[in-house]
Amino acid sequence: MEFENRGHGPDLDRRGQALRIHLLRGCAALMMLVVLFVVLNSTVSRDVDARSQSERPPGAVPKAFSTYIDRAGISSDGSAAEADLDGAGHSLSGHALADAGWAPGGDVVLLGTPFRLPAYGRDRPDHALADGQPVLLEDTRVRSVGFLVTGSRFGGGGEDVLGTGTVVYADGTEQEYTLSVPHWTEGPAGDAALTLPYANSSRAMDPGPTGPVHLYARSVPVDPVREIDHVVLPEVAERSARMHVFSVGGRSAGQDWTGTWARATSGYMEVGPWEDQTLRLAVRSTTGGHRVRIRLDNTFADRPVRVGAASLALRGEGATTRGSALPLAFGGSDETVIPAGGQVFSDPVELLLPPHTDVLVSLHLPDRVTAAPVHFASVDTNFTSAPGTGDHTRDSGGEPFTGRVDQWPFLAGVEVLDGPGAVVTLGDSITDGTRSTPDAHARWPDVLSTRLAEQPGLPQLGVLNMGVAGNHVVTDGYPGAGVSTYANGVAMTHRAQRDVFTREGVGTLIVFAGINDLRWGTDPRDVIVGLESLAEAAAEHDVRVFVATLGPCGGEARCTAEVDQARQLVNSYLRGQADDPTNAFTGVWDFDAVLRDPQDPARLRPDYDSGDHLHPGDLGLRALAESVDLHQLVGG
Repeated sequence: MEFENRGHGPDLDRRGQALRIHLLRGCAALMMLVVLFVVLNSTVSRDVDARSQSERPPGAVPKAFSTYIDRAGISSDGSAAEADLDGAGHSLSGHALADAGWAPGGDVVLLGTPFRLPAYGRDRPDHALADGQPVLLEDTRVRSVGFLVTGSRFGGGGEDVLGTGTVVYADGTEQEYTLSVPHWTEGPAGDAALTLPYANSSRAMDPGPTGPVHLYARSVPVDPVREIDHVVLPEVAERSARMHVFSVGGRSAGQDWTGTWARATSGYMEVGPWEDQTLRLAVRSTTGGHRVRIRLDNTFADRPVRVGAASLALRGEGATTRGSALPLAFGGSDETVIPAGGQVFSDPVELLLPPHTDVLVSLHLPDRVTAAPVHFASVDTNFTSAPGTGDHTRDSGGEPFTGRVDQWPFLAGVEVLDGPGAVVTLGDSITDGTRSTPDAHARWPDVLSTRLAEQPGLPQLGVLNMGVAGNHVVTDGYPGAGVSTYANGVAMTHRAQRDVFTREGVGTLIVFAGINDLRWGTDPRDVIVGLESLAEAAAEHDVRVFVATLGPCGGEARCTAEVDQARQLVNSYLRGQADDPTNAFTGVWDFDAVLRDPQDPARLRPDYDSGDHLHPGDLGLRALAESVDLHQLVGG
């Protein structure tokens, strides 16, 4: 079919020719832009030591974390050239990791979160640099997202590495988070998931870090009710800073566990030695349930420990059980190995456990154990069989348990299913019960738990005592690694993630601490900053936090007039927070007013003084617990 020319031929031809010229010019310009874009993208220099060599395109599809692993930072001893963690030829030792029980492709639980370790080895990448990669989680409903990480800086510097990422929920909403990751050589051991004794170096003239190096676990709280679509790894703004990610995991929200008893690891100390013998550890529940499990920790350790068998029983007299001891399994196995720095949870067993019931946890240690993570000042009596006498975890009688242990080794918690929630008391020796009557459960958290049980209409919350004798808010007593005679714990700001915010069922925190910092010369302003940081962390985890003023200690050797002035400064600040509706604390409790002598406010009341002028005795501890408004505590 032909179109009829209606007399516009020459004009139409001219206009068509002009249009073709414009189109050709437009195409040429577009081609130049494309070429320029390609050239620019191919010539823009990126510091490959500070960023991943493969850029993530916008809108990248989320994938399993393992697919992003493209860098080697773990080497074999003697073959350090196969890896480079810090851009200067230094790397983590695969031999040291294996010695710690962190096997290639193995599993380790940290902060209650299971992590799958990279399958490190010769010519195998083992981590990724965090750079905004979208990651799928195996479990889409979790209480927190965990990261196994460490930091480095190209060209030196030991500051923390900061990065911001995003949690993307299945409903399309997003939650931004920030990770602060310490430097692998300069960061604190007290905050580390694992400390290795040395690093490898590929440079003969530069042996690299001669001291310990660290891996860290970080936990980001998320909404446990909503499903997560994916997690975007942090982006690090500083070009010289690198955040090395070795694994990503989630703390499951599938079941609602609540702590009924717990203690914090205060140090890694020489023990025994224990070999082919059974520990029988006495604990008391604070809330009840019908399904029970235990948590074992190998915190601060440099080697794994094997538990050959374990059991749980209601307690009779001494080391005898009331009824049969229930065997405990770990993933269906009678025995378990806890990697250095790691945790294990037993499989739950059916046991009707009422509140305020004495329980015996028995652990058989088949191998020689010369050092262990312990809660040092137990104030309760624990038991051990003689070396070489074998497994007595199922014994109902107490005859094999001829030895005594004044510590809680390995055992970090007892939990019940579907409990009402828990309160953590974070403090020092006053909370830990130093100078209270042994085996009498006279610590102020014990009395607080009893009061909750006696108050009709209030939930019988678990009360988890995380006091550590000698503990500080902002400075480490125990250095965080190695066998030590000091068992006064790492700083509360370093242990809060492990001892508070990743404990099951915790909804409330009580902080009564700071006097040891002041007694050992810490600036009171630093103590205040430390208390504020604990409150800020509690808010991030949706945990209510109460703080208590510091009691007097006049007459004790280190409680000088200067220390009392510093104490008054901290207390004045805290009391001021009680009147400020915008403050970070849910409430402020005046424990100083409870304990002080009206005639001499710098000293304890004589009837509350245990005799050393620092620690209240049973009567003073009871007074602290009785001063707590229970309705305010439970949120009623």
